[in-house]
Amino acid sequence: MNDEALWRPSAERIERAQLTRFIAAVSGVLAPTINSWDELWRWSVDHPEHFWPAVWKFCGVKSSRHWDVVLENAGAMPGAQWFTAARLNFAENLLRYDDDRPALVWRGEDGRRSVHSYAALRREVARLAGALRALGIGPGDRVAGFLPNCPEAVIAMLAASSLGATWSSCSPDFGIQGVLDRFGQIRPRVLFTADGYHYNGKRIDSIERIRGVLEQLDGVEQVVLVPFLDDRPDASGLPNAVCWDDFLAAATTVDFAQLPFDHPVYILYSSGTTGVPKCIVHGAGGTLLQHLKEHRLHTDIGRDDVLFYFTTCGWMMWNWLVSGLATGATLVLYDGNPFHPGPEALWQMAEEEGITVFGTSAKYLAAVDKADYAPGASHRLDRLRAILSTGSPLMPASFDFVYRDIKADVQLASISGGTDIVSCFALGCPILPVHRGELQCRGLGMAVEIFDDEGRSHTDEPGELVCTRPFPSMPVGFWNDPDGSKYRAAYFERFQGVWHHGDWARLTPHGGLVIYGRSDAVLNPGGVRIGTAEIYRQVEKLDEIVESLAIGQDWGDDQRVVLFVRLRDGMTLDDALAAKIRKTIRDNTTPRHVPAKILQVRDIPRTLSGKIVELAVRNVVHGRPVKNTDALANPAALDEYRDRPELAAE
Repeated sequence: MNDEALWRPSAERIERAQLTRFIAAVSGVLAPTINSWDELWRWSVDHPEHFWPAVWKFCGVKSSRHWDVVLENAGAMPGAQWFTAARLNFAENLLRYDDDRPALVWRGEDGRRSVHSYAALRREVARLAGALRALGIGPGDRVAGFLPNCPEAVIAMLAASSLGATWSSCSPDFGIQGVLDRFGQIRPRVLFTADGYHYNGKRIDSIERIRGVLEQLDGVEQVVLVPFLDDRPDASGLPNAVCWDDFLAAATTVDFAQLPFDHPVYILYSSGTTGVPKCIVHGAGGTLLQHLKEHRLHTDIGRDDVLFYFTTCGWMMWNWLVSGLATGATLVLYDGNPFHPGPEALWQMAEEEGITVFGTSAKYLAAVDKADYAPGASHRLDRLRAILSTGSPLMPASFDFVYRDIKADVQLASISGGTDIVSCFALGCPILPVHRGELQCRGLGMAVEIFDDEGRSHTDEPGELVCTRPFPSMPVGFWNDPDGSKYRAAYFERFQGVWHHGDWARLTPHGGLVIYGRSDAVLNPGGVRIGTAEIYRQVEKLDEIVESLAIGQDWGDDQRVVLFVRLRDGMTLDDALAAKIRKTIRDNTTPRHVPAKILQVRDIPRTLSGKIVELAVRNVVHGRPVKNTDALANPAALDEYRDRPELAAE
């Protein structure tokens, strides 16, 4: 355990934090006197009937009808119901402000920039909602987006949800089959798409892919084409298509449909690397309440903040980012390659836009570090107060990089949850210190524990991350799963009545967490379970290594660890480097962690949201099919792992 904190909040920061005000509001009123974070967290999970209404009130959730019961069937997982009888609208809560302060700042990698004020955003949503209403769109309908991360994606989502329709989106780098695997299951009535997008300095036309999708996607009554590459794209070749400006109505006000707390607002998708993606349905009230809690209490976001998260419309962090509108902050949307024209791209933007909360992936921070780029030396980041990271475990070396080369006085919050809950199980806290390699804390109201194989809770030992009590952002269910069997099988079969998330993790004595990776990718040499991140933590701090991927290969009656490494350009894996890798792992972990084989590869396969796919590689190495390569950003990379003679039986 490392007791030395890398960062501690100042007394002034603690005093002005929204979390401090929240504690003052509930301490001695709804809760016993609260004197510590641990006491607050314990109260929040032991008394959900008091905690979640307190969040509702503190964050000012707008609703037309109050709830009668906070939580019904409290002991049922799944099956618990929140805030029954309440009526609200998701979009209304995100559009609560109507002034000239900037709501959306859009930046393209080609240098284009646009700004929508809160008033302008509301006007655009009104016009689009009017057009959708004229088509008869309302509760029960699906509206989909095949779009870059642009203002029109946000406007379309808000317009759809204002009417009670359910929004679903994926990014324009998906192939035809990837889109069909997702939208083909939910059959949207309206599809918003763009004529193309920019990436790495290239114009990528999407029209042919859109045409290919529409040839096989049943039920689409209207296609709305967003001009992204050209000011006036030709929509004539697409069935039922009209350009964005021609579709908008003359409406000036938004009529927000008042709907139940669990009314479906989003359909998100699992990664789909082991088959057709699961369609995960999320309710409006749970998503809103959870995001408000995470934004305002855990991240301290308010009206004066400029919030950025590097994401596409195909990753749940887009949904998380957009909810920042409910805080009144300015959201920065970026579309393109974060390294175009170089590693300075996002940091130059952070300086120019005065970003206060900068969100990205662990892999991005590691890549900037490997590029020997020091953003803090090149850019004025005076306003930056928090850096968020997710997508994969943030390595200790990346903690060092942030505090050494970006900014010493910044809250580094590694966060973890997922598409499954459209939020976080563990994340940051503005009044707690940051410890190297650790997520700061468990989320308020989230009864997160670490179980051993027998379902016993323990601390400071690796195990299965679980949540033992209901929480509002649990999925409403899966699409086309009328009896809930697929939903129950996904999360509740391993430990009866407990959410089993599938992460291999450790709860530290600080009250923080360390995530070691997905538990289904855990290595098991000699019967000892090892999280892949334990190996990555050591390997990727070596200058020669850009990134790595480890799997367990079945070998006789046991399993052996195989490590694949991508090296810096021009470097080759030789005996000396292999010995250095093994020694680094052995010296900092155990002999069980040392790979039996180390192989060089040109690329590491990953999902479209940037997560490496150990299971897909393991299947390829064992000669098993990878069921859905359309879910991968670089499926051709798998060819390099197939039929490797070094892994053949000796």
